[in-house]
Amino acid sequence: MFENTPLLSMLIWWPIVAACLLLFGNKFCPESIIKKWAVLASLAELLMCIPLYQNFDTNSYAMQFQEVRNWIPTYGIHYALGIDGISLALILLTAFTTFIVVVASCKLVKHNIAQYMAVFLIAQAMMIGVFAALDAILFYVFWEAMLIPMYLAIGIWGDKQRAYAAIKFFILMFLGSVLMLVAILYLHQVTNSFEITKFYELVLPRHTELWLFAAFFIAFAIKLPLWPLHTWLLDMHTESPAAGSVVLAGLMLKIGVYGFVRFSLPILPMANKIMAPTMIVLALIAIIYVGMMALVQQDMKKLMAYSSIAHMGFAVLGCFMIYSMGSDEAYMSFEGAVVQMIAHAFNTGGLFLAVGMMQYWIGSRNLKDWGGLAKTMPIFAAFMMLFALSNVGFPGTSGFVGEFMVIVAAFHTNFGVALLAATTLVIAAAYTLIMYKKIFFGQMTNHKVTLLKDIGMHEIFVFGLLSAAIIFIGIYPQGLLEILHASVGHLLSNSLAFNSI
Repeated sequence: MFENTPLLSMLIWWPIVAACLLLFGNKFCPESIIKKWAVLASLAELLMCIPLYQNFDTNSYAMQFQEVRNWIPTYGIHYALGIDGISLALILLTAFTTFIVVVASCKLVKHNIAQYMAVFLIAQAMMIGVFAALDAILFYVFWEAMLIPMYLAIGIWGDKQRAYAAIKFFILMFLGSVLMLVAILYLHQVTNSFEITKFYELVLPRHTELWLFAAFFIAFAIKLPLWPLHTWLLDMHTESPAAGSVVLAGLMLKIGVYGFVRFSLPILPMANKIMAPTMIVLALIAIIYVGMMALVQQDMKKLMAYSSIAHMGFAVLGCFMIYSMGSDEAYMSFEGAVVQMIAHAFNTGGLFLAVGMMQYWIGSRNLKDWGGLAKTMPIFAAFMMLFALSNVGFPGTSGFVGEFMVIVAAFHTNFGVALLAATTLVIAAAYTLIMYKKIFFGQMTNHKVTLLKDIGMHEIFVFGLLSAAIIFIGIYPQGLLEILHASVGHLLSNSLAFNSI
């Protein structure tokens, strides 16, 4: 039924059309209609993912739902789309997270509501474009284009230092992207094609791979962000609105890892094996050092920003430990990295939304201004506890699955690395539960907090969806792993092609 339907194009262009209608209707429609239209548009996008999931062949690693059209034939550039299991999982995550963001924003935005909703719908379209692009130039266009809505979101709706944070974000991302473009152009010169899958067939000299790895590394490590290129994320989270933090932590950081998965790992196997020890060290620094930095934070957004960097270090560790593993352990490590990317979006998204709501309620996200909420807001406390437990990797939650897979795979190969990586379970438990204790069981000293009432049905609906995703993946991760397995196996065959050197 859907074989000849351009589902991927619909997923990319529908949010853009909906955003344009929002901006046009802003002159004629009341805010209530604008909000309802934004919610319906994001819900329609989520529902369009259902046939994508139902008709996806989980037993095949080939790119599916392909669309290829001439775009700039003079230079051999095509509008080429297609997905594998990894892309599918991230597209589903993007549609789900955007729906959550739009629904939650209906109560958190005070001005320019139509523009605000339009910005995040366009950001959604660009991110899905990144996950679906099979032409390297198309990938680059989407990669760059998604900077614009995020720049506007922080620059217009952010806090006092929003201009500084937005400009720093844009400049760093753009500089990294330029190096990626240079690498793409070189690969085109060698293959005479911009088709990404053609790049997988290359056998390049070692020194060439290392230079290309450096170019891709800077672009992807900044986007991730990987220590020591992480400082922009702290400013962005601190100054961004709640929805911006959710999109940054839940989606944009994953694009950095996705860049390694789609380009660096399968195209540059020799360079990746050579640089794997360095990447493992950087990942461990992110897991341990950055996690310890979270322990001393009083600003809840900064605490969660450091937490995001530490958790994404696990994804990097899972991707680069494969070069010292057998095939079974490599499967577990790589799949664990992808699961960690997805699971992290739910618990961190929930925590960032909660912190955004708290700041909206009393105008502060400093821990010293909060305390005693367990008595007056028990429902809110219950949801926050689930998000906190998932963030520390508690069994039965989504946060446990990916970290457990990576640690177990590492344990079979390098006990020292596994032990160091496992320290994040202790560190994350410390900073997350300390934050929770201060907010809900600390002394209530701020009179504004005493006036708060428990969350209503709107917030319960948003948190309920995130909670359902956390519990479902925590209890039944096999549903996600089935989507990933064939695609992960194919990528590992390319990534480990020179594992014998």
